Amino acid sequence: MDGDNTKQKPRTFRVTSFDVAAEAGVSQSTVSRALAGDPVVSEATRLRVAEAARKLNYHVDNNAARLRTGRTGTLAVVVICRPDEDRKDLNPFTYSLLGTICAAASARGYETLVSFQDGPQNLSGRYEEQRKADGIIVIGTTQNQAAWDYYRELGESGMHWVCWGSPFDDSEWIRSDNHAGARLATDHLIEAGFRQIACIGSLDSLQRQFGERYEGYAERMREAGLEPWLVEIEEGLSREEQGRRAVRALLASGKEFDAIFAVCDEIALGVLRELTEAGVRIPDDCGLIGFDGIRASAHAMPPLSSIQPDFSAAGAMLVDKLLAVIAGTAHEQRRVPVTLLARASTRRG
Repeated sequence: MDGDNTKQKPRTFRVTSFDVAAEAGVSQSTVSRALAGDPVVSEATRLRVAEAARKLNYHVDNNAARLRTGRTGTLAVVVICRPDEDRKDLNPFTYSLLGTICAAASARGYETLVSFQDGPQNLSGRYEEQRKADGIIVIGTTQNQAAWDYYRELGESGMHWVCWGSPFDDSEWIRSDNHAGARLATDHLIEAGFRQIACIGSLDSLQRQFGERYEGYAERMREAGLEPWLVEIEEGLSREEQGRRAVRALLASGKEFDAIFAVCDEIALGVLRELTEAGVRIPDDCGLIGFDGIRASAHAMPPLSSIQPDFSAAGAMLVDKLLAVIAGTAHEQRRVPVTLLARASTRRG
């Protein structure tokens, strides 16, 4: 019969989170948490669930999930700039950090909404109220007090937020291990034979990292029986210009020095250019090391030694801390590990 020759179409079954749970060997609730990026779920479990979902071709219904949980599935990232600063002139460190934040959010199933803000005309952080994001990560310069005051006030009103390099110790922040990094930089200079080591930085800057870096430098200097020496930067200038002016003050003082630890790479690059123009040879006459590990430091002449934070860890820690804040759970990690990048600017002989 004709009917006997008719091929039956195979039935299609919709894969559910229960199927993924069975494949991964976890509960259905764990699947939901893992695919939503909940920091309660371990990285190993999250990866196992993600692999099971990929194998079964399972995709989360984001619209249904948002309706069910009240979450947007988006994290806002606000980059604070100096007023009227051209975006192409932003510290390269900021762009590196921004990239790792977006990558970490994506790995946890979140989209990112990025905004560059510098003044009253564009300060806007009410993403949660407007149902545009579940929380905010704030990064960028501390040379914009008004912007940081604005976000601190929003945070006090209940906004979920975390920040990098906050001028406020009472906010939820992530920073480099500045103290350990400065000790590492100073120890590197001492081991290279330098003894009259000046630090170009600040104890009073809203950039709390600078004070932490000076303290690490000063501690290691005293341990070595050497006298710490701080050359203060001028506030309100670009980092490069701060470095240049600090060198002018250093040379005008008449005090002998054979090395400089600059508390950030952009300051160090200004130091390098000013010393070179003054006829001071790096590293023969003066060793030089910075902090931040920005890409431009590797292409300086000579290449600049630096202390580099683990950028991938920084992005992941910022995202995980924000997700913990949103979930109301603990996340105690605050310090990003650092490593020494030893280059020609500190290499004698």
